[in-house]
Amino acid sequence: MQHDPLYQHLTDEAGTITWQELQPHFARGVLVVVAESLDLIEVATRFARDEQDAVARWATTGQVARACDADARRWILANPLLQAVVVAPWVLVQEPRRH
Repeated sequence: MQHDPLYQHLTDEAGTITWQELQPHFARGVLVVVAESLDLIEVATRFARDEQDAVARWATTGQVARACDADARRWILANPLLQAVVVAPWVLVQEPRRH
């Protein structure tokens, strides 16, 4: 998938962002958390292509979910830089990988 033009475009558009910058998207209910075990850009590519089966599988396993109040509380306390990419209307985010 990494040689896919859409994947490359989303890679170029992705970046780091603070929780403060993400709060308006959380308030609108469009912030989606992607598990660190997944490739953020692959998930974004499948969102962009409306691949509902793949997204539904990840949602069923909890690997992709709308950000919840517990996420917001954790980010307020930790103030992390999150990886993010926009696939309108969604903003997909991923916490930094833990070592």
